[in-house]
Amino acid sequence: MKKGVLLVNLGSPESPEPKDVKKYLGEFLMDERVIDVPLWARTLLVKGIILNTRPKQSAKAYKKIWWEDGSPLIVLSEQLQDQVQNHTELPIALAMRYGSMTIKKGLQELVDKGVDEVFLIPLYPQYAMATTETILVLAEEVRQADFPNLKIDNLPAFYNKPDYIKVLAESVKGHLQDKDYEHLLFSYHGVPERHIRKSDITNGHCKIDGSCCETASKAHEFCYRHQCKEVTRLVGEYLGLEENTFSTSFQSRLGFDPWLQPYTDRTIERLGKKGIKKMAIVTPAFVSDCLETLEEIAMEGEEIFHEVGGKEFTTIPCLNTDSNWVKLLAEWINKWAETPAKV
Repeated sequence: MKKGVLLVNLGSPESPEPKDVKKYLGEFLMDERVIDVPLWARTLLVKGIILNTRPKQSAKAYKKIWWEDGSPLIVLSEQLQDQVQNHTELPIALAMRYGSMTIKKGLQELVDKGVDEVFLIPLYPQYAMATTETILVLAEEVRQADFPNLKIDNLPAFYNKPDYIKVLAESVKGHLQDKDYEHLLFSYHGVPERHIRKSDITNGHCKIDGSCCETASKAHEFCYRHQCKEVTRLVGEYLGLEENTFSTSFQSRLGFDPWLQPYTDRTIERLGKKGIKKMAIVTPAFVSDCLETLEEIAMEGEEIFHEVGGKEFTTIPCLNTDSNWVKLLAEWINKWAETPAKV
C-alpha cells in the first residue's frame, strides 16, 4: 500500500470582497457542528439574519489583514505543507474544511499519486465539534461516496503531547525573550458551552464549573475546555511562569448563548483597568495566523488595551512555519509511515 498525508485547516474566502466573504460564511455557519441547532433555525439565523449583515463587516476585517499573495491562513498553510514535504518522502496534500480547497480535492490529489492509505492531520491542537470533529465526519462521508477503497487514519488531538508543548513553549519564550511583560494571556477560540456538554462521552462529567476540567475523566479526550486549560497549564509549567502572571480566555463568540468564559476582550479590558501596563498574548487554538489572530487579537485587542491605559501589547505569532514545528509534524508523519498498513 502507498501512504500519503492530508493536512486540513479551516479555510478562507476567495477574496476579501463581501460576495466571497458571504459565500464562505454561508458554508461555514450552515455546518451543523458550528451552529448546532435544528436546520430550520440555523437557516433562519444564518440566511435570514447573519448573511444580510455580517459579510460587509467581515470583509472590512479581512481587507485589513489580506496579504498580496492572498489569505494569510492559506498562504501560511501552503508554506507549512511545502516545508514539511522537505522532511518526508510521503506525498503531502493540503485541504480546507470550508472554501474551494475541499477535502475531496485533497484526497483526489493523493489518490492520483497512487495513495491508498491517508494520514489525515486536522491542524488543531485541541478537539472540538466545530474543528476536528467536523473535518473527520466530512472526510469519512467523502471517502464513502468517492473513495470507498481508501483507508484513512487520523492524528488525534495533540494538545498535551510533550513534544508539542515544548515546541509551543519555546516559540513563546523566543518571542518574549526581549520583552518586559507583566501578564501573558492564552486566548483560545471560543465555543458555546453546550458544545462541551454535547462532547461529554460520560454524559455527566462536564459541568463547566471550577473543578471538572481539573478532575481526571474519560470526558477529557473530547473536552475542548479541558484541553485548552491544559495547554495553558503545561506551557506555564514548562516556562516556569509564576502564578497570577498568566491566564486563559476565549475569543470570537457569536450570538447570545453562553460561550466559554472568561471572554478575551473583557479580560484584556479588565487587566488594563487593573493596572497592567505591559501584556503579551498567544493564541494556541490555531497553528497558523488568520483573521482571528491578526485582526481580532493583534488589532482590536491592542486597541482595547490602549483604551484602558495599557502601554505595551505584544502579540505572539502562531507556530506557522516555525522550524521546530515543521520538524515535529514531519516526525509524526514519518513515525506513522513506519507503522504497518491497515488491512
